[in-house]
Amino acid sequence: MSGHPDVLFVTLDSCRYDAFAAAKAPNLKAIGPLVRAYSPSHFTYGAHAAFFMGFTPGDPARPEPYVNSKYAKIFRMTGGGHRGPGAPWIELDGRNLIDGFRRRGYRTIGSGAVGWFDPATETGRALTSDFERYHYAGGPRFRTQREFLLAEIGRARAESAPVFVFANVGETHVPYWHEGASWDDSVNPCVPFAATNDAVESRRRQEACIEWLDAEIAPLLAAFAGAGVVVCSDHGDCWGEDGLWEHGIHHPRTLEVPLLFRLP
Repeated sequence: MSGHPDVLFVTLDSCRYDAFAAAKAPNLKAIGPLVRAYSPSHFTYGAHAAFFMGFTPGDPARPEPYVNSKYAKIFRMTGGGHRGPGAPWIELDGRNLIDGFRRRGYRTIGSGAVGWFDPATETGRALTSDFERYHYAGGPRFRTQREFLLAEIGRARAESAPVFVFANVGETHVPYWHEGASWDDSVNPCVPFAATNDAVESRRRQEACIEWLDAEIAPLLAAFAGAGVVVCSDHGDCWGEDGLWEHGIHHPRTLEVPLLFRLP
């Protein structure tokens, strides 16, 4: 990659591939072809630690750049694993891709929703400490995340600085709730080992959250028109398959995730 295009990287926490494929999400689906991809991990920290080292979700059966990170990575860290036969979209020096973008002169701006991104904890700081500007939403509060990110992007662009922007979105995480939703967020339809789980309700809620998010994320996507955009999930959830619920377990449904990208 030559020059310094802006980059937006969004993760839809816990979003299943089949739920995303079924949802009406024209803004997100306009980014690029939807890839049925597989995450490097079944829980948030493991997946994002891998993402931040350049191992984004991919389809191992397709020998194509970026669709398959083993063939060619979107983000490659110097010294970070097998190079592959294809050229990476961008290669970065540093501890991780956030540090790598900072070394290239980018403003690194991030916002996380789920607990693994809480900088008040040592575990949360492992994923967040390299961002120059960071906001922790502490739950499904994408509107506050969006406003923080847009304000920071505006400040950086006023100084002609390229930006790397990351957002971890919590609405698609259990209990699958968004602002203004008609259901009670204290009632979780997907709880490990519970007897009251509901696969139909879990799917209905997650698809509704995707559709709500698709409208709410439009201004952020518009701010990156013509720039690099990557959207994926970190992992999926089990909804009763093989008697299993939620994530943090190895299963095809926790590893199968959506991936979309547009790389100028």
